[in-house]
Amino acid sequence: MTEQDQTPSLYERLGGAMGIAAIMDVLTDRLYENASANLNPYVAKMHEVNSRPGFKWMVTAWSIEETGGPKVYPGRNMVDAHADMVSSHFDFDVVALEIAATLSFCGVPPKEAKEYLAIIESYRADVLTHSIGKPGGADSLERPQD
Repeated sequence: MTEQDQTPSLYERLGGAMGIAAIMDVLTDRLYENASANLNPYVAKMHEVNSRPGFKWMVTAWSIEETGGPKVYPGRNMVDAHADMVSSHFDFDVVALEIAATLSFCGVPPKEAKEYLAIIESYRADVLTHSIGKPGGADSLERPQD
């Protein structure tokens, strides 16, 4: 048996579905209330249109799968899920910083936090791909306008 076979998955190290749900419960509340994130009119509109409990479920299910847990995420891939949004690298960083702060607040050990944040970072291009070339988009220095 290799060392990798003996190492529990990130899903397991975060406490499985219940541990991840607890973290995502805190995270989604913080994201909905994040003033910097809500400066982006597309994010603010998404928060207005989508129910908070539904968003919590989707983020939790996505996180369960991405960390090595069971396949439970019913949503679209990250490119399609962000197709109607315009976001910049700044917007992505705001969310990533909120995720990092939440992981710390929830007592996630540094190794697991770093691993989860690497997963988030690996989706930067997917999240921003539809924003390229649009005012306020990924290749712009200005904020998105509605």
